[in-house]
Amino acid sequence: MEKGPRKRILVTGGAGFIGSHAAVALHEAGYAPVIIDDLRNSRKSAVKGIESLLSVPVEWHRVDCGDAEAMKPVFKQPVHGAIHFAADKAVGESVAHPEKYFDNNVGGTARFVAQLRNHGVQHLVFSSSCTVYGEAEELPVSEDAPILPAASPYGYTKQACEDLLRITHAAAEGQLGISILRYFNPIGAHPSAHLGELPLGPPPNLVPYLLQAVAGNSGPLIVFGDNYPTPDGTCIRDYLHVCDLAEAHVAALRWLEQHQGALDVFNLGTGRGTSVKEVITAFHLATGLDVPHKIGDRRPGDVTAIYADAAKADEVLGWRTTRSLEDCLRDAWRWQQRLQDTPS
Repeated sequence: MEKGPRKRILVTGGAGFIGSHAAVALHEAGYAPVIIDDLRNSRKSAVKGIESLLSVPVEWHRVDCGDAEAMKPVFKQPVHGAIHFAADKAVGESVAHPEKYFDNNVGGTARFVAQLRNHGVQHLVFSSSCTVYGEAEELPVSEDAPILPAASPYGYTKQACEDLLRITHAAAEGQLGISILRYFNPIGAHPSAHLGELPLGPPPNLVPYLLQAVAGNSGPLIVFGDNYPTPDGTCIRDYLHVCDLAEAHVAALRWLEQHQGALDVFNLGTGRGTSVKEVITAFHLATGLDVPHKIGDRRPGDVTAIYADAAKADEVLGWRTTRSLEDCLRDAWRWQQRLQDTPS
């Protein structure tokens, strides 16, 4: 990047799992990440973790990104772009409380994007999800795959946000470029163990649940169903390292800088599907530790199998994953050990 003051990039949900890693990647790429997080589903310690890695203070505002009045101080200095992570993300919770998910995920996104337009911000990277594809008809899933009915209210909110952004993009008439990133399944942690996933309450996702089971912080890992039509009967997902995912956001931002006012969608994954049982085996290979687990009932909202065709991100953004599943699990376990050794 050119010399001069670092360009400020708003990172909503920047104290969360993916947002915190993206803030580090942004700084390493020469930008100035600005953390926007009200800590409703994250912890202040993540901001300290970012600062410990960067060895500099990080601008941080403890506000709801959808609250235009509270956000006014954020826009007193120029904002070059934004990465919008802030959202509720637990599939099971979305089934139980769909109204909460539509209000925060869709309404919050609408309120935030309105502020970006009002302040003339030109670049937006949006955190979407492979859940928008529903129960995919063909695997691997490309960006051209049909958007089928979502399997959960969470998935519906991501579909609705994508529709909102397309309509907003047209209304902005070239003044706001948008890159929509459809994540598959991010796992792992920063290899330094200064950053990782910090679920509040029972973990909704496989790997933090697995880590707590191995650490003895919970009972055995419950495998939600082993009677799916897959080779070993368990669900298949595309697991990628959170640091690979963070780097994709920098690539998407730079692409927007080079394509003013553009709009496009990119899958972010490894292109390989891995079953729950295979993750359990891979964890043992990576760490030498066994995962206590038992088979439970299927969980509402889970699709059988989904993994990415990630060729477009490689061709257009110049991004691909570089870290293995064993790297992901080894780094995640290192993070869990640090949590165990840190007084609460």
